Amino acid sequence: MTGMMQRGAGLVAGLIWLACAGGALAQEEKRILPVPSVTINAGDVIRDDMLEDRPYRPGQPTFAVVESRLSVVGQAARRTLLAGYPIPINAVEDVKIVKRGVPVRVVLEDSGLSIVTLGSPLQSAGVGALVRVRNMDTGTIVTGIVQADGSVRVSNT
Repeated sequence: MTGMMQRGAGLVAGLIWLACAGGALAQEEKRILPVPSVTINAGDVIRDDMLEDRPYRPGQPTFAVVESRLSVVGQAARRTLLAGYPIPINAVEDVKIVKRGVPVRVVLEDSGLSIVTLGSPLQSAGVGALVRVRNMDTGTIVTGIVQADGSVRVSNT
């Protein structure tokens, strides 16, 4: 009888070890994703304090999501992001500093000559984006690159 009890105890100990080892293995397989800690509305700029890390099992979620805080902090939400849920890749975008219809400075620099005028952007755009702008004085449409200061730089070439 004691032999069966020893074998039973050994079997239980082995199962406990297997469960613990399996749990550690499952823990290693989990990936950590940044999720909103509060609801983020469309158009809001995402800050680090709006995010928390949450573990997910492999294969969860089943759609393309943001994997790193660095890739989402400073971006704007394209739609409402619910607290506690992973952030889809297509739900964030660069912050638009030039807004369609809102006058901007249009700067043309060529050979030391600088011409500045006002223009009306035909679309919203972020820094470094190519944007079409209508000159408010002449009605001519030009294409330029959005600068960090919110102006649009037009080249002569």
